[in-house]
Amino acid sequence: MPVRKGAPALLYAGTLCAALLLTGCASTAPPAPAPSTPKPPATSAAPTPAAGDARPERVTRIPGVGPITQARVPDGTTQVFVVTGATADSNTAMAVLYERNAAGRWSKTAGPWAAHNALRGWTADHDAGDLRTPIGVFRLGDAGGRLPDPGARLPYDQDEEFAISGTGFSGESLEGSFDHVIAIDYNRVPGRTPLDKERPLGPEKGGGVWIHVDHGGPTQACIALERGTLRELLVALDPAREPVIVMGPAPEIAR
Repeated sequence: MPVRKGAPALLYAGTLCAALLLTGCASTAPPAPAPSTPKPPATSAAPTPAAGDARPERVTRIPGVGPITQARVPDGTTQVFVVTGATADSNTAMAVLYERNAAGRWSKTAGPWAAHNALRGWTADHDAGDLRTPIGVFRLGDAGGRLPDPGARLPYDQDEEFAISGTGFSGESLEGSFDHVIAIDYNRVPGRTPLDKERPLGPEKGGGVWIHVDHGGPTQACIALERGTLRELLVALDPAREPVIVMGPAPEIAR
């Protein structure tokens, strides 16, 4: 059996908000001699913000992630891996790791990195075999691979069952693709090895959606990163930060 280490599964919550306080001042002057000259109306020292002023959002908004999507990120999450494709049908993407500090400000800590996703792009209603990657916000809590743990803080299961052979959609070799993987919590039971086959939504909704080593072409449904990049991500992800992945086409994620 594989050896596991790390923290227990984490739960989702809501979102953060912020407010901006504006203050003004006015002064009075002694009366002028007759005939008096009308005084201009007093004005506030600070302008009233226009409708839709986004200054507070720049503090608490994950770059490129809109309010609808960010509402699905748990309050306790301070580490978000954002993977976005140009369009709903694109099978290449860019990936960035963001972290939130104690003041609520999100900043980039790694990336941007090139990535592959599924052959036919993205979907908000994934089915097994549709060759699309699920859109959404999903927990990242379990890892593993054929090779030894590179220093992950997530629970890591080393197992020869991660070995794979064959060729990809571009004729490239798949060997080594699962040397390291991070399970994306789509249709799986959190807290188990990525090899676990239980599918809470049913097998027809797919499963086994991972972040794995890039084999040089599009995937079935997974996210693929260059080997060194994936190892860097594995070391960076901290279960104490309740990490999640936000993934999908950029216009959808920006909503």
